[in-house]
Amino acid sequence: MTPARRDTDPETADRATPVEVFFDLVFVLTITQLVALLEEHLNWIGLARVILIFGLLWYLYSGYAWLTNHVPPRTATRKLLIFAGMAGFLLTAVAIPDAFTGSGLLFGIGYLIVVTVHLGLFSQSTARAAVRRLAPYNLGAALLILAAGLVTGPAVPALWAAAVFTQTALPYLLPGHSWLSAAASFHIRAPHFVERHSLLVIVTFGETVVAIGMGAPRDHLGLGTALAVVMALALPAALWWTYFTDTGPNEAALHAADHGTRSRFAARVFIVAHFVLLLGVIAAATGLHAVVSHPGDASGWANSFALSGGVALFLLAIADARRVLGTGRRPGRLITTALVLATIPLGAVVGAALHLAVVIVLLTGMLLIDGHPRVRPVSVART
Repeated sequence: MTPARRDTDPETADRATPVEVFFDLVFVLTITQLVALLEEHLNWIGLARVILIFGLLWYLYSGYAWLTNHVPPRTATRKLLIFAGMAGFLLTAVAIPDAFTGSGLLFGIGYLIVVTVHLGLFSQSTARAAVRRLAPYNLGAALLILAAGLVTGPAVPALWAAAVFTQTALPYLLPGHSWLSAAASFHIRAPHFVERHSLLVIVTFGETVVAIGMGAPRDHLGLGTALAVVMALALPAALWWTYFTDTGPNEAALHAADHGTRSRFAARVFIVAHFVLLLGVIAAATGLHAVVSHPGDASGWANSFALSGGVALFLLAIADARRVLGTGRRPGRLITTALVLATIPLGAVVGAALHLAVVIVLLTGMLLIDGHPRVRPVSVART
């Protein structure tokens, strides 16, 4: 990393605004819908669909985080446009259950709204050079999703895959014609950027807990179910602890980089790694629902794999972020990942509640062994 240059763009944000928090609350419906979709189709095809849908939507959510970092929604016009973007995300979330069949066109219309608002607002920023290079990929992906909503059969997943490839991979294969060659035009403010994603993670964990509580079986609320519900809270609490151990160091690492390096770090950690991290939350939440529903029974291989696999994805994403930013040791996260995956047979053939208890013990041990680094809170860090 190179020494940071002083941020000179007065338009960039210092911290998240209430409008952005509201935006996150709307976007979390996407997470809830994807958990329900994976729970209903807990197989490789269902997982592939979840990855494709979330890949598209997460890339654009990240785009809005970059947008509000650069163009804070402080004026009435900007707030109204952000609300329009929320409406687009709401349409896509509502259409998720049948996005590959009956509601594909609705998803495509919502997605086109999200893309159009994003590019329109971002064109008002000082990062116009990068936005112009970003536009063809995002608009191309939106048109492919619209096309997928107008056809049926094998063409639908093919068009979805092409859209994801166009938006997320093609720019890296053509760096001379993408925003990567103009990365320095993004003037990311580290405190806002870290806080923005932290708020989404908090809201996501909160929605996971709410969904677990609402899904608890009312016809047999005995001691076993009560213990399972409490453990279902303990797992997201341990993941929350794991995530927020690193937010201070992450902010410091971003702040220490120059604008070009900071943009590349942000893309690698807050787009790619956070995609894996939140995909892990979706999978783990699916497995948690099975534990709460039948805590005394074996959950089966699919649910057990979802629970342990989701936690493993979360830890791998944290370890990768530490590697990219150079902010902490990785062996503890990686060893715990391997141990968590080794518990899959326990849940599949012995008992769901016992499986969850062992995973929680492993995470707690990892956190206690790692200790608590003394870092400054995001709200008071130097900007």
